[in-house]
Amino acid sequence: MGTHGKVFIFAPVDEARETHRRLEEQGCALVLGKASWDTPQGNSEAEMIVMAKDCDALMGTSIRNAPISRAIMQSSDRLRIVAKYTIGTDDVDVEAATELGVLVTHGPTESNWGGVAEGTITAMLTMLKKVRERDRHLKQRGEWRDPGLQGTYFGSRADGYAGITLGLIGLGRIGSRIATLMRPWKMRILATDPYVPDAKFAEHGVTRVDLDTLLAESDVVSLHVVLTRETRHLIDAKQLAMMKPHAILINTSRGPCVHEPALIEALQRGQIAGAALDVFEQEPLSADSSLRNLGDKVLLSPHMVSSNVGSGLGPGIRWATESVLRAMRGEVPDNVYNKEVIPRWERRFGGTSVWASGSR
Repeated sequence: MGTHGKVFIFAPVDEARETHRRLEEQGCALVLGKASWDTPQGNSEAEMIVMAKDCDALMGTSIRNAPISRAIMQSSDRLRIVAKYTIGTDDVDVEAATELGVLVTHGPTESNWGGVAEGTITAMLTMLKKVRERDRHLKQRGEWRDPGLQGTYFGSRADGYAGITLGLIGLGRIGSRIATLMRPWKMRILATDPYVPDAKFAEHGVTRVDLDTLLAESDVVSLHVVLTRETRHLIDAKQLAMMKPHAILINTSRGPCVHEPALIEALQRGQIAGAALDVFEQEPLSADSSLRNLGDKVLLSPHMVSSNVGSGLGPGIRWATESVLRAMRGEVPDNVYNKEVIPRWERRFGGTSVWASGSR
């Protein structure tokens, strides 16, 4: 098989090296961007425009400075697919891809979204059960029990204690998994999601409410949405002011869904009790960010809530690689995000292999 297919791998990750070899064995020439293990920012848009020239496929993760823009995709009239290792496609101009007749695929692997659900629950338990504070109290201070280290009991009890209220903003894969895992705890679970039918709320034992009600009544508010124009700064100063003073906010979705300066101010003023964040408006989190100086009011994680042994990006990398190979053979992958483009794509590329056609 001759080498005709050309693949630009933007912000390659160490775990993907085995799949790089597989692509090369299948006759692909690879163009590698700046590796995320060297620099989280990756290449600039101008650099990626040059690197994507005459490519049949673009693939990679989300850790880079510039999104996959229309200009990058237009640098190759042979481009068939943009394949993401991750679930999110907010860093790809999907509308432009659709207009250009390019498939966008993503990696909604259970190891990823299931890991986010487990990590969200871990963050909630860590904060409300005061795990860090108790550990530090005993190790560093050498002291015993302190009334200030009492945790929060989650579920309702026979003695009349009502338990806490968990509010889920988004009831997709992650939100519904959290609801399923927390249901035996006998807490009240609210959710808001305009794109999910009532039957799904009932299936998971979740009460459907609007966003304002969720914010006002929840003791824990957790975001599980994709980043769109609609969800950017979904939580800002107005929404934070609706929350209970003892409530905590958890964000394991996308950093820009929360207006970070407003959150910092709310935490500094004691408007809400705390926040657990795996994602930030600018990543990596700057060394001078005020979030680093808020002590136990915040629980911070470097955007790796889904990173677990045997999971993380690995399954998504393998899925994206197979999607690229299928698209380059003229076949439609099974994880297309912009499905409306498929009929047009099939008319253009269907059944045509880049290897048989010399990329055209």
